[in-house]
Amino acid sequence: MEYKDIVAELRKKLGDSPEENEKILKREGEKFAHEGDLDSLKAVGELILENMPEERRNEVNRLTHIDGMRLDEMYGKIVELINEKKPLEALPLAERLYKKITLEYAESEKAKFVSLRNPFEDNLCQLLFKQDKTLNRTPFDFAAYITTYAYLLIETGANIDAIPVLERAIEYNPVDVGPRFELTEVYKIIRNKKMVLETTRQTLAVASSPTAIARCYENVGYTLTDFGDYEDAVIFYVASTMFSANPAISLEMQHVADLKGTPVVMPSRDKIIKTMKKYDINFGPDQKVIDTAAQLSTYYIGRKDIPNALNALKILYILTQDESVKNLIIRMDPKYAMQKPPADDSETETNRAGIKKSDNPVSES
Repeated sequence: MEYKDIVAELRKKLGDSPEENEKILKREGEKFAHEGDLDSLKAVGELILENMPEERRNEVNRLTHIDGMRLDEMYGKIVELINEKKPLEALPLAERLYKKITLEYAESEKAKFVSLRNPFEDNLCQLLFKQDKTLNRTPFDFAAYITTYAYLLIETGANIDAIPVLERAIEYNPVDVGPRFELTEVYKIIRNKKMVLETTRQTLAVASSPTAIARCYENVGYTLTDFGDYEDAVIFYVASTMFSANPAISLEMQHVADLKGTPVVMPSRDKIIKTMKKYDINFGPDQKVIDTAAQLSTYYIGRKDIPNALNALKILYILTQDESVKNLIIRMDPKYAMQKPPADDSETETNRAGIKKSDNPVSES
């Protein structure tokens, strides 16, 4: 259905009461969010704005636009420039977007804005980062927008300037691995081993996919190689391949072998775990992440909310490889059995610019 037809269908459901219309549109928005129907969500947003009193509508426009361009449209322009290899043109736009976000959506004494993208992130964030303040949802994914600004700073040589920017991105979404990975990249560039290890520990605490876990170990392997800790670097590179295959790792391990002048020796699992403990780094997914996915799936199954239950179950399965979880997914979604073995979106987890086709290993809700 074309966008204008979606708007027309929604408009047919509205009456003369602005209050009732707002309730109807919110219900429709929740339904489309569950379905992942972005065009219909956009149409709902357009009609909600249209339904508002003029004074309120003007305020919403002020908060969500820069020079008449909606914030997500400006971000789209920034991404387009990055894809065209024009970082110097993208940088001033990204800076304007960053300043707008941090000014208009600043934390106050009683409230904080967050860009949590789905129920899983919402629950994990509230478990790991308890807040006394009221959490207000941002209209767009500000963590991704700010991370992209930091990426541009790094690409144009302003590595140190990117650090506080990335810390702001993390404040908007503490459970998004994107800004945390970008922060690790900065510390790798400036050769700060202590902070590479610290940011890796923090990232592992929120990592909800095998690819994210693998990248954490790869980052440590890179830094240990950089500092001449070759034997331990091999440990982390091997651990990385245990969670997600990456052809680049074999090249990195060959590089280590060349540096130390002898072939690498494949470590045992026990050796890997023991070495990781030396660096206070866990092997595998954090138990709190697994528990959140398990509890959320149980909650949504009880409510007969199949889309959200499936999202949580798929996270649980890719982290645990539990066949009973897989069988439950197949019972709820028989088509799942015909799909390729489940894997998270590796492009999402490794794209340094934060330019994402999908924000999570599973669809948003």
